Amino acid sequence: MNRPITTLFMLMSVDGKISTGATDDLDVDKDFPQIAGVSEGLQQYYEIEQTTDLWTLNSGRVQAKIGVNTKKMPDKTPVSFVIIDNRHLNENGIRYLCALSKKFVLITSNAEHPAFNIEEGNLYIIYQKELSLKNALIKLKSEYGCERITIQTGGTLNGLFLREKLFDYVDLVVAPVLVGGRDTSTLIDGKSLTSQSELSKLGVLKLQECVMLENSYLRLRYEVIH
Repeated sequence: MNRPITTLFMLMSVDGKISTGATDDLDVDKDFPQIAGVSEGLQQYYEIEQTTDLWTLNSGRVQAKIGVNTKKMPDKTPVSFVIIDNRHLNENGIRYLCALSKKFVLITSNAEHPAFNIEEGNLYIIYQKELSLKNALIKLKSEYGCERITIQTGGTLNGLFLREKLFDYVDLVVAPVLVGGRDTSTLIDGKSLTSQSELSKLGVLKLQECVMLENSYLRLRYEVIH
């Protein structure tokens, strides 16, 4: 394989929501700890997250939601971060991610992204006039030595990975809550299929493991077979 092995790893509600609502002010990381019946088992997700790949891919929007644009510099971790971003990260956010990462790779289509003004020894930029996830993954493996990567982006980017057949495994932690809301982000969003001729774009899964966690949480692990 000329690209890294990918695993979609996400926390979601029973109805497939990955946020608690339709605005950036609502977020599972901030809101689930406040909900009785959900908060008690939440730590299991973060413990599993610590066992995922040493390369992780996320979006600038998600990073901005968790506050990297205003946070103080963190301690270094052994994890290399890949962020897809055009307009959500500022210079503080870029420096924060450089401080946090072993390697920090920014994928952007914005030729004026603030990252171009920053010089850090572990900052690498993949500039694409139009986003190509496949080409970016190939470059991550060939130029930066990424063999396996965990995907933790929002529903729209997850949808692009799905349609381009770029998921190899899916690893889900299911929280015991129903969120609802047509406009609330789900595990996979993006453009819907409109004809039977497009059914090949579905992601068909083979269950590898179903684990009952504590406090009514579940862990579901799948291989994507086509």
